[in-house]
Amino acid sequence: MTYVCLLDMLRHMRTTINLPDDLVLQAKKAALEADTTLTEIIANALREALLKGRRKQPRRKIKLTTYGEGGTFPGVDLDDTSAVLDLMDGINGPRRR
Repeated sequence: MTYVCLLDMLRHMRTTINLPDDLVLQAKKAALEADTTLTEIIANALREALLKGRRKQPRRKIKLTTYGEGGTFPGVDLDDTSAVLDLMDGINGPRRR
């Protein structure tokens, strides 16, 4: 019997959290309506929130439509964001006065 209790203790952890009163009241009401416990309501909500974070949509590739010829100005490296911003601000740009 002690062995079963020990296994149960290893699967569950008692934790204290602070929640807004109105949220706890809503959760208790939901537990009563679903004929379950407040613990189950919170555990299910936490599981759902953690799964939602994992289900992020893959990034879609964006097709950038450009016009004109010649590409970028000389010295512009689009992989160097800091340098591009400096050029846009006129710092170290090819047309700097």
